Amino acid sequence: MTTPRDAAREAAQRELSKPIYHQHDPSFLQRALNWLWDKVSHLLGAASSATPGGTVGLIVVIAVVVALIVALRLRLGRIRTASTTATGLFDDRPRTAAEHRAASEEHASRQQWAPALQERMRAVVRSLEERTVLDPRPGRTADEAAAEAGRTLTEHAARLRAAARVFDDVTYGGRSATQESYTTLRDLDTELQRTKPQFTSGTAAGGARA
Repeated sequence: MTTPRDAAREAAQRELSKPIYHQHDPSFLQRALNWLWDKVSHLLGAASSATPGGTVGLIVVIAVVVALIVALRLRLGRIRTASTTATGLFDDRPRTAAEHRAASEEHASRQQWAPALQERMRAVVRSLEERTVLDPRPGRTADEAAAEAGRTLTEHAARLRAAARVFDDVTYGGRSATQESYTTLRDLDTELQRTKPQFTSGTAAGGARA
């Protein structure tokens, strides 16, 4: 007597479903990883065959794309940094021009050009306030100080504006200060100390103190 075909198939399936036949089968996770790797391999193979140079060409293309993404990220980071709103020159602790100069020279002796330049710009503005070229005003920015002082110190107006731009670039724009930029600002500070302001009827300051 022969066993019907359907009954034989079901008997075979029951037999093969026993755990003894599946002891060495890969786990579900392993099967999923194998499937994913097969898909990735297929995509890479297709891409390499379509790319001039095969696999090497594909690697070059990927490297170029990664480099472009990194460059774009760095560029956008600089743009965001440069767009930061400028704040006041001074912190909450008032210091004299002499104190700012001493701090600037201390940083310069250590070749710390960014803080040296920043402290020297603060010394310039504080000195102008002490000499009543500028009225002391909390929250004044470097650009505002340069514009206001330039109306009295006309022969130094362009250099004051340039110094304010360098200060902003270093402080808010992420630019690197150099020994040259520091020396330029230091020399301007020295010249301003020897310059007698030319007050006009339109200036608010009283007189200059030596």
